[in-house]
Amino acid sequence: MSTYMEEYKSKLITAEKAAQLVQSDDLIEYGAFNTKPVDFDIALGKRAGDGLQRVSVRGSGTVPPIPQIIQMDPKGETFQYYNWYYTALDRAAAEHGLCNYVTVNYHEALSMFGNEKYYHTWPDIWIAQVTPMDNNGCFNFGIGNSHSRSCALFNRRLAIVEVNENLPYCPGGNAEYVHISEIDYIIEGSNSPIFCSPPADPASPEEEKIANYIMEEIHDGCLIQLGIGSMPNLLGNKIAHSGLKDLGVQTEMFSDCYVEMYKHGCITNRKKAFDLDKSTYTFCLGTQETYDFLNGNPRCASVSCEYSNNPIAIAQHENVISINNIIELDLLSQVSSETNGLRQISGIGGQMDWTFGAFHSKGGKGILAFTSTYKDKDGNLKSRIKPLLTTGSIVSVTRPSVHYLVTENGIVNMKSKSAWARTEAVINLAHPEFRDDLLKSAKEMGIWSRTNRNPC
Repeated sequence: MSTYMEEYKSKLITAEKAAQLVQSDDLIEYGAFNTKPVDFDIALGKRAGDGLQRVSVRGSGTVPPIPQIIQMDPKGETFQYYNWYYTALDRAAAEHGLCNYVTVNYHEALSMFGNEKYYHTWPDIWIAQVTPMDNNGCFNFGIGNSHSRSCALFNRRLAIVEVNENLPYCPGGNAEYVHISEIDYIIEGSNSPIFCSPPADPASPEEEKIANYIMEEIHDGCLIQLGIGSMPNLLGNKIAHSGLKDLGVQTEMFSDCYVEMYKHGCITNRKKAFDLDKSTYTFCLGTQETYDFLNGNPRCASVSCEYSNNPIAIAQHENVISINNIIELDLLSQVSSETNGLRQISGIGGQMDWTFGAFHSKGGKGILAFTSTYKDKDGNLKSRIKPLLTTGSIVSVTRPSVHYLVTENGIVNMKSKSAWARTEAVINLAHPEFRDDLLKSAKEMGIWSRTNRNPC
């Protein structure tokens, strides 16, 4: 330890001095989610207007505090912020031209940094919040493993860690740490609070119906992957109180409802093909109770996003039940999960990873869930199912990849259905108020007729 402490002291640097190492035209990679640096970000933001130019900063799922490179450079004259996955903060910044989306299938993110084909993605500087150094000279990535180790090790000019004593220590797994010998500088941060997600909104009657449909597809021994949003949390809490047993967990996000499942004895991970007895995940957003649950917990394993989201690895488990939200669906059964027209809402994240992996799992089901309607800003009821996706909306899941779709009006397996049958199935998922108009549109588009017979 004494050797490590000598090296530790030699690599100590203030946030202000670290920020001075940034050069014009640099690309800086921030840690994902709650591992975004705080003190370094403040110090870097203060350099706006000091002659620094064209500095790109890339994050992943921005959570509070708001990046100071945005706050202190509201015209974007020094910094441009990019993000692999949008949150509410990223959307707000994008509306002012201060954030731009970077698309990637989540399982691919890590491998890009060590591959010369993707040299344009390599950062000049990587910096993330980490836990204090342990006796072996290692800093843990806590609740933001994601692609950090790859960024720290490959093709960068500088690797910097910002220590935060409030970050939970999350055992692995794999890729959950960086060693002091692998970094260039250490910032002892101000130990800012770790962002906790607010409580989920109460479930609507429609969401309750959707969750009940999905519950019928889950049985003892299934492996559960829950995406981001209110619906996965609702479903997770239903599972917790269902009496289901021997469930497994491999997921990108570890959310609050998994703690509830543990409390009620639902999760054992005994039926998994690998990582027996452990819940694997790559990041966590939740309450302080969830962070405390993960802290030092050997029943849970922090892993890289390449490991958690690899579709081939997912498919090795049996009975994978993957549940993710979508925004919009058209009569061709094309799915948009990340944009509303040209407005970026979230990101593709791991949705394709899990849709593909769950389908190829023996007994697996990749379920895309959504309420069939929403209310616009004027309170008018609108259908999420449309003849064609809203102009500019991104196809997140292509129609041959769609497995199960579910709304409050039913659940349907879409695989290998003809175009006619797909159209009819989609219309049956719609709110009754909109079905006649959707049928009319389907006829005009030539994709449905009352004379059609749909044996498949």
